[in-house]
Amino acid sequence: MLTRATDIPQSDRRPDVPPSGTDSMPDCTAIMRSVGEAPYEWQIESDALTWGPGIGRLLGLRDIAQVATGRGFANLLDPGNGQSRFDAIMRSAETDRGAGVPYQVQYALRSGARAPKLWIEDTGRWFAGADDKPGFAHGVIRVINERYEREQQLAYLSRFDLLTGEINRWHLTEQLAESLQEAAHTQTSCGFLLGAIDNLGRINEAYGYDVADEVIAVVAKRLRSRMRGLDILGRFSGNKFGIILKNCSPDEIGIAAERFLAAIRDDIVMTTAGPVAVTGTIGGVTAPRHAADVDEVLARAQEILDRAREKRPGSFLAYQPNLEREAQRRANIRATDSIVTALNERRILLAYEPVVDAHSKDIAFHECLLRIRRVDGSLIPAMDIVPVAERLGLARLLDQRVLELVIAEMAAHPGLRASLNVSASSTTDPDWWTRLEALLRLHDNVAQRLIVEITETTAIHDIDDARGFVRRVKDLGARIAIDDFGAGYTSFRNLRKLGVDLIKIDGAFVQNLARSEDDRTFVRTMLDLARGLRLETVAEWVQDEQSAEILAAWGCDYLQGEHVGLARLDWYDDRHRQAAGS
Repeated sequence: MLTRATDIPQSDRRPDVPPSGTDSMPDCTAIMRSVGEAPYEWQIESDALTWGPGIGRLLGLRDIAQVATGRGFANLLDPGNGQSRFDAIMRSAETDRGAGVPYQVQYALRSGARAPKLWIEDTGRWFAGADDKPGFAHGVIRVINERYEREQQLAYLSRFDLLTGEINRWHLTEQLAESLQEAAHTQTSCGFLLGAIDNLGRINEAYGYDVADEVIAVVAKRLRSRMRGLDILGRFSGNKFGIILKNCSPDEIGIAAERFLAAIRDDIVMTTAGPVAVTGTIGGVTAPRHAADVDEVLARAQEILDRAREKRPGSFLAYQPNLEREAQRRANIRATDSIVTALNERRILLAYEPVVDAHSKDIAFHECLLRIRRVDGSLIPAMDIVPVAERLGLARLLDQRVLELVIAEMAAHPGLRASLNVSASSTTDPDWWTRLEALLRLHDNVAQRLIVEITETTAIHDIDDARGFVRRVKDLGARIAIDDFGAGYTSFRNLRKLGVDLIKIDGAFVQNLARSEDDRTFVRTMLDLARGLRLETVAEWVQDEQSAEILAAWGCDYLQGEHVGLARLDWYDDRHRQAAGS
């Protein structure tokens, strides 16, 4: 039962809540008080506001006559409110068709000048009078301070970075879009700087993540201290900050960047772990001159930042268009499409290059080389495919297809002994390993005839990883060769640790063997050391009979190259040639 506010006792005493499990009707008044809610009815024409029990305690009022009218209640509204109950009802665009019109509004109240702010959720329904305008309303208010604070915190986190207090990446990109539109509209330019704290990973390792966070927070403050009034700073990612420079020319962007770099490096950062020296690197883009939209700005800023960090950490580099680079990117897109299409259309082929015994010239095994058949039937050699595929991250896909083709051919022809090349990315690719193990288990007569080749640069990149790779391959029953040996810097100590079976001497040292004293000295030294380590040797790129005779005399086991056989699509040709004694 609703009573007028003037009839409610000043004590506003809470009644006892009836015990659960009884047959009596629930005490609605006690329930409303328990959950912190109060019902009301508002006669709009007379402005009389009638409340249920509990309103004084809920709003912290000493005299509940303050809210006996709509106008009196409105006097408690905080000036910062965007909307009130009056607005929700009297400015409603809906029409009451007999069931009333629902509304829900959120606002803040203050019961006194020094009283805390109360956030209210007001839910109700208004009904039309005889003139179809709002005649009266009833509803329920509840205090939602805790929920409001959580919502505000979530809203803050959706736009701001908690560590630095600056706007986050999402809001930064919003601001960048607005700045680009403004620059286009006013026919001016703006700048975008992407800066990174150098070696933050080392700071993490040396001092811990808490200290690294302190460094990030200090850098943000230093950048903020060097900002112009209209410029915008935001945290882009872990160690990166983005700065939008309004109305900034290409010349001014460099001046601003140097100012920010000086702010980062000039003073030692004092942390809880002690002083830490910090530097930063910045890449910058002028828009819309060098980037028309947000995606282009961010991509080119990241690109130029990466180039600056690679070229000279602690410096600034501005993006400049590069026709050669753009042409290379277009070529990369075409190459990616060509490789992926060839994989999907099963136009990946094998070419078989014979490796022969250095003395008898009998074929010992074939190296299986990648080829792609174009749509017109012509072939693309491996040297035109592999470097591009490795650069574009497609090498592992090609490696998996070549592995399937080689194993299938060896399973179908027990007389075939073959080697295949594996890129650096595949040596740690679990999919490649899973496929290799599955295929070798399926075809148990293949492993002992298979040689897996890895390049010397792959082996020396991480010697422990390479040792693990060699061990796993040999555990499966296959053999391991190091390709292009001599092109890198593998010591013979590491070579012994690796436990490989063969080394293939880089053809760059073999092709001029008959004419170069330096090459002869180098190759002979490698052959002597390999023999001392009981490793078999293959000389690549053998061009002539004189070189073949020299290598055989020095104890080289196998020869490979134009002089002993070119790569062909059908390895049977070599088998038939040998059978005929040709």
